[in-house]
Amino acid sequence: MAGIEHIEVSEDEAGMRLDRWFKVHYPGLGFGALQKLLRSGQVRVDGGRVKTDTRVQPGQTVRIPPMNVDSKDDKPLSGKELKHSGDGELLKRMLLHEDEKVFVLNKPAGLAVQGGSGVTRHIDKMLEAWTNKKGEKPRLVHRLDRDTSGVLVIARSRGAAQKLTAAFRERDTHKTYWALVKGVPRKRENRISTWLVKEQTPDGDKMRVCEHGETGADHAISFYRVREQAGQNLAWLEMEPYTGRTHQLRVHAAHIGHPIIGDPKYFDADINWSFPGGMQNRLHLHARHIDIPHPSGGRLRVTAPLPPHMVQSWNLLGFETEPQEDND
Repeated sequence: MAGIEHIEVSEDEAGMRLDRWFKVHYPGLGFGALQKLLRSGQVRVDGGRVKTDTRVQPGQTVRIPPMNVDSKDDKPLSGKELKHSGDGELLKRMLLHEDEKVFVLNKPAGLAVQGGSGVTRHIDKMLEAWTNKKGEKPRLVHRLDRDTSGVLVIARSRGAAQKLTAAFRERDTHKTYWALVKGVPRKRENRISTWLVKEQTPDGDKMRVCEHGETGADHAISFYRVREQAGQNLAWLEMEPYTGRTHQLRVHAAHIGHPIIGDPKYFDADINWSFPGGMQNRLHLHARHIDIPHPSGGRLRVTAPLPPHMVQSWNLLGFETEPQEDND
């Protein structure tokens, strides 16, 4: 960095601890180095001295002295960037991992994986920008709901796609999701097992829990554990789908009486419940981590940072992710 910079705190960073703010913007800056800059007054917020646990607010300005670390240029994508950036540029911004066989993306919430009614832009179409010299377009091997963010694995060749698809089919993958739900489950961890069937509604296809034997019914199994809670109002769940049914985690969360915050299909808010102040009314479900056999051997393990609206909610609730998880 050539000289002093002043960076304005964004809306999505409301309530974020200063040390975490630096971790997002300057991942190469160690905690000890940051403390030294703060003690010497080289880092300031709105001109005043601050500590690592100071919480920043939108519109505040952070003074950044010259540092020999790179800034992070892959911050989560904004809605404006999704609309106006080129496909290749957007995909590059989403990229978490790349090798000769696989791409792994951090899909933003609100971007569809495949086309459908009313969908003008989606990942499958965007991947044409990464067609190789042989004319091969990267291939999808699994899906995420449009409003779900997080880890999305892409095969770079037909052979890689066959191996990855087989791993999903044979359930040799381990997927971890983070969700924010209404209320707190009585059991801190549990297994959810139901039958699900798809039905058409005025708002599009929707899944519902049904009886075994009903036409079109599929068995669905999910696991969850409570990681943290905010009183009795909200809970942070770590969820793992054993099967891969449409909307499975969303339906299962609602089925146990703890629907996912911001879910437009499966959360029917009652008159006694209001959306928490300061939170965005968007689906709080994120594909956090995947562990899958790599087509070349061994295993591929990738973790995706939370999307901006969930970072904002975690900050408001005082939920802290563990340092080692952020370094996965």
